[in-house]
Amino acid sequence: MDNNNEINRISQPGIIPGPGPRPAGRPVDIPPAGAPSFRSVLDAASATQPAAPANGVEPLKFSAHAMQRLQSRNISLTSDDVSRMNAMADKAAAKGAKNSLFIVRDVAMVVSIKNRTVITAVDSDSMKENVFTNIDSAAII
Repeated sequence: MDNNNEINRISQPGIIPGPGPRPAGRPVDIPPAGAPSFRSVLDAASATQPAAPANGVEPLKFSAHAMQRLQSRNISLTSDDVSRMNAMADKAAAKGAKNSLFIVRDVAMVVSIKNRTVITAVDSDSMKENVFTNIDSAAII
């Protein structure tokens, strides 16, 4: 029996035989020739990540629920309002707060200090005779 015929008969279609054994004393190429280096892959992945804030603290984000409440109640916040809220979240975190009620002008917002997320927002009309639960602090901004 011919060796080539035997190999063809045994091998399955689509399977490509690998390279032969590496000669003794020759180091393994890491990464394999032609593949990008780990450093270049890491640098490319790092370039696509957003930069960390200068002070190392994440800015407040708004949950989908809070965004829906802001839109449905026609509540608008200025960039100054959000900046002051971020500063107040920093103060609340320093004092050990977990969930805080922020009152900005005529809007009340429940903020998760730990997650740096505005959970919900209530305008002055909806605030009347409303009870806010699961908060451990309040801040008037």
